[in-house]
Amino acid sequence: MICLSKSVGVFNLGCKVNAYESEFVINELKKAGYEIKSYDDICDVYIINTCTVTNTSDAKSKKSIRQAINKNPNACVVAMGCFIAANPDFHIDGLDIILGNKDKSKIVQLLDEYFKNKETINRMYSKRLTEFEDMYITSFPGRTRAFVKIQDGCDNFCSYCIIPFVRGKCRSKSEDKVLEEVTALVNNNYKEIVLTGIHTGNYGTDLETNFADLLRKLIKIKGLKRLRISSIEVTELNEDVLDVLRNSKIIVDHMHIPLQAGSNEILKVMNRKYDLDYYKSKIAEIRSIRPNISISTDVIVGFPGESEELFQKTIETCKELAFSKIHVFPFSERKGTKASFMDNKLTGSIKKERARELVNISKELEIAYMNKFLNSEVEVLVEEIKDGYSYGHTGNFLYAKINGEKEHNQFVKVKVIGIQYPYVVCE
Repeated sequence: MICLSKSVGVFNLGCKVNAYESEFVINELKKAGYEIKSYDDICDVYIINTCTVTNTSDAKSKKSIRQAINKNPNACVVAMGCFIAANPDFHIDGLDIILGNKDKSKIVQLLDEYFKNKETINRMYSKRLTEFEDMYITSFPGRTRAFVKIQDGCDNFCSYCIIPFVRGKCRSKSEDKVLEEVTALVNNNYKEIVLTGIHTGNYGTDLETNFADLLRKLIKIKGLKRLRISSIEVTELNEDVLDVLRNSKIIVDHMHIPLQAGSNEILKVMNRKYDLDYYKSKIAEIRSIRPNISISTDVIVGFPGESEELFQKTIETCKELAFSKIHVFPFSERKGTKASFMDNKLTGSIKKERARELVNISKELEIAYMNKFLNSEVEVLVEEIKDGYSYGHTGNFLYAKINGEKEHNQFVKVKVIGIQYPYVVCE
């Protein structure tokens, strides 16, 4: 091993899957003897886990790579992830190791190879990936909420999305390995586990199991207090999954269910796999099981062909569905996707204005949801203690600010006495 106490800074961009993979890389480097430092420090190695979901993500990825090269021209600079996979010809002097979304787990071996030969390493794969790259984490230092990546890839091919091309086809971590990882995390005093993937609810389609079966086994793990699903498509909330939701309080009162557009016209050209009637009926069914559940969502505004009338339909739909939070994305053209060839593209100023309007509506809906719990008792997992207050989240993802310093990583029952956005104030 060639480490010799080299220092490394890791910078992560993008989704929870990327965050999990970056955490795994850090753990592997620690085990190999690397000193983990801040990305802002002068390091011997810089690793950037890139994102390409929007134009802004691309810009941040390129900027981060350039910053690393400029900070220490003698450092080994590694760029990996979705931006690299989407742009295999990307090159800049000073970039030493280039990976897509495969072989991240081999980072130590790749660094050894680089420091031995001092030659650029380029590991790119042209075909869609067919095997799940196993990663295993038992500790997330400083965090009370642990992530477990159970799935990778996507086969939906929504017309705006580059991710199926850069993440590959759907593939799953073995059920035994998921159960083993979650058990280890619970035994290491993590009380809340978040299941994450690119297409999480698709879990098991390549194995002899399914997502509902996995949930049924996970909720039986002794000591697990909360199980959270990072995101799930509405079409994957079948009767089996809803049955688990109905019968287990370990699964929290929060689901993130992407909508993407509030009109059937735009949903169709987006190649989404549902219409509004289906989406609304499924949300109503979930709320019949869990009346106080928090349902957050993603919405893209300014999609090609989205008239002012269709945008207003989206606003009406969001208000009708009373989301607890809306993650708003102005449409970002991704090269090679079907949407990139569509006519009737909107100007940047229109997209920004629509995004601003929907963000304001999201805030109104968030506050309305918070107010439902005024003067109610809630249970908070304490995540941070600062300036005489304790901060944490409820199961339904209310962000609580509690008078007094409570014990870190413990549940406390408190009363909501006010709203101080983005917090519910508790005592």
